[in-house]
Order: sequence, then C-alpha cells, then structure tokens
Amino acid sequence: MNVSLTTEMNEWVTGKVKSGQYKSSSEVIRDGLRLLQNKEDQRQAMLEELRHELLIGVKQLDADKSQKFDSILVAQIKNVGRQKLGMRSTISVFCSQRHQT
Repeated sequence: MNVSLTTEMNEWVTGKVKSGQYKSSSEVIRDGLRLLQNKEDQRQAMLEELRHELLIGVKQLDADKSQKFDSILVAQIKNVGRQKLGMRSTISVFCSQRHQT
C-alpha cells in the first residue's frame, strides 16, 4: 500500500522520526491510524448508547411515564448545566495553573 501525504504532513511525520519519538514513518502512520480507529470506536459506542437511551425514552413515552417541561423544570436543567460547566472551567483553570508552576 502506498500513501500520498501533503508536504506539510510529510514534514510533520519526518520531524517525528527525526526527534526520536518514532523509529520510522510507518510507525507514525500506524499510530495515527490506531488513534483514528479508537476515535471511531468510541463514536460508535456513543451512538449505540444514544440509540439505547432514545429507545428507553420512547418506551417511557408510550407508557405515559413522561414529564412535561415547565419554566421551573427548564430553570433547574439550566442551573445544573451551568454548575457542570463551571466545574469544568474551574478544573481546567486549576490544571493549567498546576502545569505552569
């Protein structure tokens, strides 16, 4: 199999080999393909989980086990989301501060 790379990609791969991070350009490409395969596997697993959760939701709707959204519930959902985003932001700042020291 032959693979054509752009000039930039070829230079990047060559740089990885010259730095000693990889023994050959083939090793760089294999590592990249493994990462791509892992990413696609994770995406597929997430899609399967989403389909499963969607099926549960449809069954709950069919069994009339749903909850109507009112302004109070929407506000609660927004607050939980904002708290989670705030936690991630705080963790990100903490980690970047630790990395700098």
